[in-house]
Amino acid sequence: MADRKTSSDSTLNKSSDIVVLDQNESRSDIERASGSTALIPVDPYQIRDGILTEEEIEGLRRRKKGKAVAKYQSRQNNLILALLKPMEEHTEDAKAEEEASRLPVKIAIYASLVANFALCILQMYAAISSGSLSLLATGIDSVFDIGSNVLLFWLHRKAVSLDSNKWPVGGARLETIGNIVYGFLMGSVNLIVIVESARTLISKEGDALAPFHLPSIIAVAAALAVKGLLFLYSYSLRKKSSQVQVLWQDHRNDLWINGFGILMSCGGSKLRWYLDPVGAIIIALGVIISWGRTVYQEFELLAGKSAPHEFLQLVIYKAATFTDEIEKVDTVRAYHSGPDYFVEVDIVMDANTPLWKAHDVSQQLQDKIEVLPNVDRAFVHVDHEWTHVPEHRKPKSTT
Repeated sequence: MADRKTSSDSTLNKSSDIVVLDQNESRSDIERASGSTALIPVDPYQIRDGILTEEEIEGLRRRKKGKAVAKYQSRQNNLILALLKPMEEHTEDAKAEEEASRLPVKIAIYASLVANFALCILQMYAAISSGSLSLLATGIDSVFDIGSNVLLFWLHRKAVSLDSNKWPVGGARLETIGNIVYGFLMGSVNLIVIVESARTLISKEGDALAPFHLPSIIAVAAALAVKGLLFLYSYSLRKKSSQVQVLWQDHRNDLWINGFGILMSCGGSKLRWYLDPVGAIIIALGVIISWGRTVYQEFELLAGKSAPHEFLQLVIYKAATFTDEIEKVDTVRAYHSGPDYFVEVDIVMDANTPLWKAHDVSQQLQDKIEVLPNVDRAFVHVDHEWTHVPEHRKPKSTT
């Protein structure tokens, strides 16, 4: 039997994510052997030796400039434990976490919907009765909060009920598309606020202050308090649901929007008249920049941004230790298709492997990967050699 070695041509980088690992040692199916949580998972590459104890990490932290090293080693510990954990446990943990967060997520969504509807009425009253451009900017944002809630709720329901014959990739991308459309709408309306505020600055004559309207300030202050509570509640749930993630960003933005709107409206009534339209311009620009970043991030998901490096390492390790029938892992790619990942794995098996066995191994590996958290689809390709150019790559045109 050939000595186990790592090919000198092995590479791993985030753009191609290519790794070549020899698997010539005789060993049982690692994944099945480590399926029981009562047993210590098999560790063929002895990566468990890289785990440091809490005492050792604390010793690193006490060194001069050792906090960064300790933080890095803590991440390495978490990565090694994740690699050694059987895929079934990853799936079960994700299901348990989803089940535990289902009710809190639903409360966050419906509480935001009800609160935003009430606050929309309250803030539009404040904007109209006071005539303040800064409060108008906060009122327009509150109107779009309602639109955000309704759009996200409808898209989520639509994504779940899509006909798989007409939409074979599923509806996960609908929420991403909805966020992009909503972001462009927010930007367009706030451009109108900027234009109106600029027109007021240019055409204003005299230094007369705007009248101070206390009920409007109280109304917006009440909205600020409610948004603060919603922000705190959704903070811990923001990574549990894409809907809550957008709502959390919305509540976060509303905190500074409403707070700054109150300050600039009061300043326009008590200090200088131009503070109110300037405040409206700043608020509108802040909303455009914030949603511009969100739209950019959502475009990255639609364009196929690579999955995090830690996830790629997990898939590579699980494929490499899946069974001794797999001689090498040639290529691993994982990329976004909406909020979830598409995973491509190229494995190498002996050229004399029967077709039925090659099919069964690749199908079992594909099934294992597809039940991992955040994986939408997985594709496993079997080859008999690894010297070729990676599969599924269209040659670039020279013209």
